[in-house]
Amino acid sequence: MNTTNLEILKKSFDDDGYICIPKFLSSEEVQLLNEKLRQFIKVVVPTMPSKHVFYEDENDLSTLKQMQHLFAYDKYFNKLLENSKFKLLAQVLLDDEVIGKELEYFNKPPRIGKPTPAHQDNYYFKLKPPRAVTMWMALEEVDSENGCLSYIKGSHLKGLRPHGRTQTLGFSQGITDYTENDLANETSIFASPGDLLVHHSLTVHRADGNLSPNRTRQALGLIYFSKSAMVDKEAKDAYQKELSKEN
Repeated sequence: MNTTNLEILKKSFDDDGYICIPKFLSSEEVQLLNEKLRQFIKVVVPTMPSKHVFYEDENDLSTLKQMQHLFAYDKYFNKLLENSKFKLLAQVLLDDEVIGKELEYFNKPPRIGKPTPAHQDNYYFKLKPPRAVTMWMALEEVDSENGCLSYIKGSHLKGLRPHGRTQTLGFSQGITDYTENDLANETSIFASPGDLLVHHSLTVHRADGNLSPNRTRQALGLIYFSKSAMVDKEAKDAYQKELSKEN
């Protein structure tokens, strides 16, 4: 991407709270990524602790829903997080040096992939200031049937909304005052393999469940924190304490 395109992307990100970059990865790069994921699932996942691997049905390995910290287990994924155009883009959007915090895999299995509740990532991050980006890379066709992402434009400029406990594995907190007006203001984004969505840590977003009888909804997620952002330890401790009470 040239400088002009980056300036346009940054302005759109600053104004709207999210951007979509078609074909951020080429078809060849997506093919390699999918091959690396298949190998990872076959070889590494059986050795990973349960806190880093989640299934919609723990008794059915075909219902793999989420894998966390891929970068800690494999050099390819470490490079993808730490030495790649993903990180360079994060630096442009946040206008700062960044720290790669997470690289994870998401899937919504056919028929049983559950909705992702409306939320803001900084409710989990607890950053002050809330300077972070989440990147979401489509690994296959994603549309309204199998659970595309929906954003509320400009919501990152309106602060953190109240969140509460949900029953969704991997997304324990959701916005508690989400209304029909919020739904009416959503923008749903369809994506093809290699398309990249990026959103601010305060951007309100969600996704429907997978209603398809036979299509998965696989994606890769990357998270970067600005070096100028600090974790609010008091808020983080209070959040962990509240979670402990609920468990």
